[in-house]
Amino acid sequence: MSNTELQTAPELDVEDYTLSKKLVAGVLYALEAQDRATLVELTEPLHPADIADLLEQINPYDRRRLVELYGEEFDGDILSELDEGLREEVMGILNPEVLAEAVRELESDDIVDLVEDLDEPAQEAILETLEDADRVAVEQALSYPENTAGRLMQRETVCAPEHWTVGQAIDYLRNAEELPEQFYHVILVDPRMKPIGNVTLGKLMSSRRDLPLTDLIEDVFQIIPVTQDEEDVAYAFNQYHLISAPVVDEDDRLVGVITIDDAMVVLDEEHEEDILRMAGVSDEASLSDTIVDAAKGRATWLFVNLLTAVLASGVINLFADTVDQMVALAVLMPIVASMGGNAGTQTMTVTVRALATKDLTAQNAWRVIRREVSVGALNGALFGLIMAGVAGVWFGVPMLALVIAVAMFLTQIAAALGGILIPMALERMNIDPALASGPFVTTVTDVVGFFLFLGLAAHVLL
Repeated sequence: MSNTELQTAPELDVEDYTLSKKLVAGVLYALEAQDRATLVELTEPLHPADIADLLEQINPYDRRRLVELYGEEFDGDILSELDEGLREEVMGILNPEVLAEAVRELESDDIVDLVEDLDEPAQEAILETLEDADRVAVEQALSYPENTAGRLMQRETVCAPEHWTVGQAIDYLRNAEELPEQFYHVILVDPRMKPIGNVTLGKLMSSRRDLPLTDLIEDVFQIIPVTQDEEDVAYAFNQYHLISAPVVDEDDRLVGVITIDDAMVVLDEEHEEDILRMAGVSDEASLSDTIVDAAKGRATWLFVNLLTAVLASGVINLFADTVDQMVALAVLMPIVASMGGNAGTQTMTVTVRALATKDLTAQNAWRVIRREVSVGALNGALFGLIMAGVAGVWFGVPMLALVIAVAMFLTQIAAALGGILIPMALERMNIDPALASGPFVTTVTDVVGFFLFLGLAAHVLL
């Protein structure tokens, strides 16, 4: 592959923003040839998030070669974008001086995100590279509980006294020696450093110099306590369409600010965590996990599912004689259980999401329960009639058609009830419904479906 070909390689697939095959091939070629100039040329136009994706996609051997060859060009933002499972590996490969420079370029919240999951010696090694003021800020953030606003916020803020005018604020911003790399508001504070409002940069730059800043305060203003759970922080940003929000300590004094990019990362992580947990997978699972770690992370809930399957099989065993006398029951009963399981999973997914977004509360719980039961009954009646027709034509036994219709109708109702009541009960017991609902809902639908179908068959057909 010539250098000319490498230079014309597209950086990203414009349709889905994935790294192009040609780019990846060019990078691997440069690594094989130990051609640092070509590697830098190929990766220079990329966003740090794309370089992080590249590091995650290649194998560990090539990852080491890329980091070592990249050398002093390594950007600290790449570390922030990397999967948590790979950060420590990449940081261990970097030259200590390069790592120190990369970390010093980051905002305080990004540094906290990097070091909070490291062991103490690794944390200390990173902290020693920081200037005194930055180190104090990071250590203060690390003193707050995990998954709180204090860990999420950046200490760098842009604030102004409440009595200032637009002109005074603009002059301050122009003359300030250091400002955050990105900020969206000027936070107005009273003499006690208590935030009283936000002024957007757009309004600031488009207003007369003599206008008081208090005349430009935004209508929507949320103050975040430093100990607030980051999930609630992300909810506030999403609910009130915030761009940034000040963070205050127990005395209501300004100590930092949270910006929308950090809040959206939390929302994304929460969604990913819910999806993984509902599938019975560890919320820390990633494609970079070893085979053993991946297997261990999934084994727990597979074992729980095995126990619930044994319970459902026990119900079938209670009606072994009934099944022996009519083979058609063995053919049809998986259909009842499968339809119930799917219905229960649908209701459970909607319920878990509604609980996470606070759309399902104690005030509207009964209305939602009635709605889901009605949906279950309607679908149960529809598919019960369909299966009655199929069973009647298939086996030519009218009463068998009636049995499967009634069983499917009642199973769909039970699935709807289980899909909503089980997550709500787990939430009330402070157990994550995304993690624990699946096996219990599956057990309810299987046990109820088999018991209703086989029980009705035993009484009606035999």
